[in-house]
Amino acid sequence: MVQFKTVTLGDKSWVDEIVMNENSPSADYNFGNIYIWDKHYRQLICRCGDRMLTKLRYGGKPTFVFPVGSGPLRPAIEAIREFAAFKGYPMTLRGITEKHMLMLEDEYPGRFEYTEDVECADYIYQAGKLATYSGRALHGKKNHCNRFEAEHDWSFVPLTRELIPDCLDMLNMWTETNLDRLDPSIHLEHDAIIRAFAVYEKLGLEGGALLSGGKVMGFSIGEMASRDTFDVHFEKADISINGAYPMVCREMTRLAMSRHSELRYINREDDMGLESLRISKLSYKPEYLLKKYTARMKDE
Repeated sequence: MVQFKTVTLGDKSWVDEIVMNENSPSADYNFGNIYIWDKHYRQLICRCGDRMLTKLRYGGKPTFVFPVGSGPLRPAIEAIREFAAFKGYPMTLRGITEKHMLMLEDEYPGRFEYTEDVECADYIYQAGKLATYSGRALHGKKNHCNRFEAEHDWSFVPLTRELIPDCLDMLNMWTETNLDRLDPSIHLEHDAIIRAFAVYEKLGLEGGALLSGGKVMGFSIGEMASRDTFDVHFEKADISINGAYPMVCREMTRLAMSRHSELRYINREDDMGLESLRISKLSYKPEYLLKKYTARMKDE
């Protein structure tokens, strides 16, 4: 039987290899997200051939993630089935994309039932459009950036260890200012950002900070999710400064594109079912939404 283990930084190399072989634009599998959200989801992982098995708690209940990677799928699914049966857990897989559904149906025709997780869909954007805000649909974002550039002596610089204390100060102020209007889950995000900053370099994260007058006005952190998709984990900006958010988005996209020649898409992750986030993410005009599903094996 497979042996799940707590996620550690020592797992990064083999997880990265598997994730790049999976080459999915999804935000669910990259090591950074697994590690920084571990406190909330209590994720356990193990390797099964060239696939990664992941167990977590979602909504207080044990569940599993689709075994990403390469090579035969059935041995990985059977390993999860055996473990679930031993523990008395339902055979449930989350993070299922439409590609994964086809793979499951090839191996287990008619054995799974699927439920769409609408609040978990990732918002995927063309990097070139976010880097320029070209086109009529994004004209408003470009105008906000023009105004910001006219009103501020600014720079956008790669995020370094020396800038992290200022970013934390800005994050704490942002959280305090916006607490009354935000969902209680903001505390979970705050903890995840702290965890990300603590081992920023070891996680191989990439980020940038928007500066004006020596002050951090916004920052963004992410990592490559696949060979052509950059996953933005967090993006914060001073909401009282007109254009700060569009500037952070645009400049982080430009920075990522300058570092990764194959980059074509930006994944700005899901909206967690929050109306304010949905409106914000839609305003940047996604190329498409990467739908996610939960798969349950019938009669198990």
